[in-house]
Amino acid sequence: MRRSTWRKHHKWFGLIFTFFMLMFCISGIVLNHREAVSDVDVSRKWLPSSYRFDRWNNGLLRGSLRYAHADSILLYGSNGIWMTDSVMSTVLDFNDGLPSGTDRRNIRAVVQTADKTLFAVSPFALYRRNGKKWEEICLPDRQEERLSDLTLAGDTLVVTGRSYLYISTFPYHGFRKVEIKAPADYDGKVSLFRTVWLLHSGELFGTFGKLLMDGVAVVIIVLCISGVLYWQLPGVIRRLREKGRNVSACTSLLKESLNWHDTVGRYTFLLLMWVAFTGWCLRPPVLIALVYGKVPPVPGSMLDEDNAWNDRLRMTRYDRECGDWLLSTSEGFYSLSSLDAVPVKEEKTPPVSVMGLNVWQKDGEGRWLAGSFSGMFVWDRTDGKVLDFFSGDEVHEVSGPPFGKRAVSGCISGIKSVPFIVEYEKGTDSVSMPEEFSVLPMSLWNLALEIHTGRIYTLLGKGTLVYIFFAGLAAMWCIYTGFVIRKKKNIVRRE
Repeated sequence: MRRSTWRKHHKWFGLIFTFFMLMFCISGIVLNHREAVSDVDVSRKWLPSSYRFDRWNNGLLRGSLRYAHADSILLYGSNGIWMTDSVMSTVLDFNDGLPSGTDRRNIRAVVQTADKTLFAVSPFALYRRNGKKWEEICLPDRQEERLSDLTLAGDTLVVTGRSYLYISTFPYHGFRKVEIKAPADYDGKVSLFRTVWLLHSGELFGTFGKLLMDGVAVVIIVLCISGVLYWQLPGVIRRLREKGRNVSACTSLLKESLNWHDTVGRYTFLLLMWVAFTGWCLRPPVLIALVYGKVPPVPGSMLDEDNAWNDRLRMTRYDRECGDWLLSTSEGFYSLSSLDAVPVKEEKTPPVSVMGLNVWQKDGEGRWLAGSFSGMFVWDRTDGKVLDFFSGDEVHEVSGPPFGKRAVSGCISGIKSVPFIVEYEKGTDSVSMPEEFSVLPMSLWNLALEIHTGRIYTLLGKGTLVYIFFAGLAAMWCIYTGFVIRKKKNIVRRE
């Protein structure tokens, strides 16, 4: 193509996607600093209507627990804990003592010990109910590890982190950190998808890497603003000249904008392409090719760990009928005779979305109910059969799609003989949700995630699934055409 054609491509791709690129950059910076913004919330009344809670959907209700006091039931999910009665006629706040930020009230599990003590866990902390308030419990040497689950087996309380277990027994005054042994099939490789994800955010190389990616985001913001100025200012200068006004300030700004746009873009070209490419890989359809891929860990990175379960643990359960422990991990299900034993891979298991289990509990017949965004399944370990909870048909696939026909986000049990299933989009009609809950706040971090993935652009409908694919291609083309323009300009100068 001629240089003028390359310029047109660069100009119009850049102008059309300027808003979206700015949103990528601002939301990306927020996503890189979750702890710093965990106390900041945004009201859902300012968001598209699909983000309002309806019938406990969108993860608002994850699970329930029959509370020993006053024949009450505790409900918990993404916005905290509530208490209701056995007929669910009223729903009362039960969050006293929990941090104010919604992100820190994302409750993953609640259990009650034999002495009626309540424990709850969020990704950031373990809490214990002391009188009328929750109090945070310190876990040994946890550092910044996220927590994902909490379970009780007899008098043993197990907190599941993403990499380690934290175990305590009655009276639960202290916890010990346990590293699960490597399974026989462990080859030292790590998820290709997670590697690309951490490369995109920079987290693969710790704080330095994240700050570097923040810097790249700032560079893109500068390129967007300077590009718009370079497009708009000639018209402004022309109109001012027609009116006989001084245009020296605008002319100087135009030259500076072009200089910044040219210089910054030229020296950061490779970084810009790398960020655009890795982000492009993290959503469908490219994601599907990465999810099940394995690669050796990058030396010296956060994935280069001796712990075989680094960021792979999701849930832990004790199976009384089989007398062993079960682990739900990003690598599948494993069983252990004790938590100090070598895990053994379970072969006949229910399908689970790559986003992990949301429900894992026994039914009235002693079978496991396993629910995720892939659906709800009944797993009988005694005969190895897995049945679809809704249809009753036998299922043979081990892996599940990221988002199935009935995406399960929660389950309410202990009220009737049959558990109530909560779907992510449809919620449940089994429990009446207070009207004021529809606009419960969303954490700023979660809002940034919705913006960064494109789900916030609800006008696109199902197109949000491939938004990143096309936006990523457009971003890479815009960056590349800018590079070609500079290269051709240098060739012309030499000639």
